[in-house]
Amino acid sequence: MNRTALTIFALLALGGCATTTPLDISGAGTQLEARQIQTRQYDTLDKPMTMRSVVATLQDLGFTIDQADADLGTITATRYHVYTMRMTVTVVQRGDERVSVRANARIGEDAVTDAATYQDFFVALDKAMFLTLNRVD
Repeated sequence: MNRTALTIFALLALGGCATTTPLDISGAGTQLEARQIQTRQYDTLDKPMTMRSVVATLQDLGFTIDQADADLGTITATRYHVYTMRMTVTVVQRGDERVSVRANARIGEDAVTDAATYQDFFVALDKAMFLTLNRVD
C-alpha cells in the first residue's frame, strides 16, 4: 500500500469514530431551549388572577379542564380534536408583582416541541390577562 492510500484509509477510519455534535452533559441544550419557549414572565397580575386567565385561555382554545390546584398553581387540561393534546400549565408567584407561567403540552406520550403551539397559547393568554387586568368580561 502506498503512503497516500494509507493516509486516506486512516482518515476515513478515524472520521467514522468522530461525533458530529458535542456531548452535552450540562443539560443546557435542548432543555433550556424548551423552557424558553414554554415560559413567560408577567409583571401585572397576582397568582389567582393569572390562574383564572389560564383557565379561560385553555377553555377558549377548546380544552376541557381536568384538574386545577390553586395551592400548587397547576392546571391540567385536555383537547380532543384530530388528536388528543394534554396541556399542563404551572403558575408561580415570583415576588410581589411578578408571575411565571410555564406550559407543557403532550400528544400521547410525546412532548410537543413546536414553538408555534406555545406561541399561540401565550398570545391568547396575553389577551386574556389584559382583559382580566382591565376587568373586561
